[in-house]
Amino acid sequence: MKKYYSRAIFAVVILAITCGCSKNNHQKVEREEVKETMNPSVYVDPAIDLTSKQTISIIIEFKSKPAKVAVIEAEAKGIPFTLEEAKKQVEDSHLMFQKELHEILDKNQIPYTVRHKYTTALNGVSMELPANEIKRLAESSSVISKISLNRKIKLDPPPSLPFE
Repeated sequence: MKKYYSRAIFAVVILAITCGCSKNNHQKVEREEVKETMNPSVYVDPAIDLTSKQTISIIIEFKSKPAKVAVIEAEAKGIPFTLEEAKKQVEDSHLMFQKELHEILDKNQIPYTVRHKYTTALNGVSMELPANEIKRLAESSSVISKISLNRKIKLDPPPSLPFE
């Protein structure tokens, strides 16, 4: 009886390992396909279905940092960089993105809406466009660093301390 159980357990373990490996291989193949089709310097949230024609809301983060962050990073590296220069860099990235939108989306008559422009916490925009056009935008843009699904998150307040 013990022999039967040990063989059954062994078979289950082997099956679990095999299933886990094939799942990981499938995910690895999907990631490699995305890497092959996307600009390698642009991260695209894997939660986005790039084949869907549905209009979705995304957040695009630009390569250049927000002005204050860029100044702090430059100071940490010992590079002189003023806040005015950093603000100009942020402004230039938004202007370049607008030009790219015109070249990539407007000329191809692809509907989109820029909802918000971010310059403080991150440098980028939130926008809506068909999910299947994200690939075109990511491949052609020189300013985009990351494309993420725009979703609401909820943070729980910290627990109150017993001595408060």
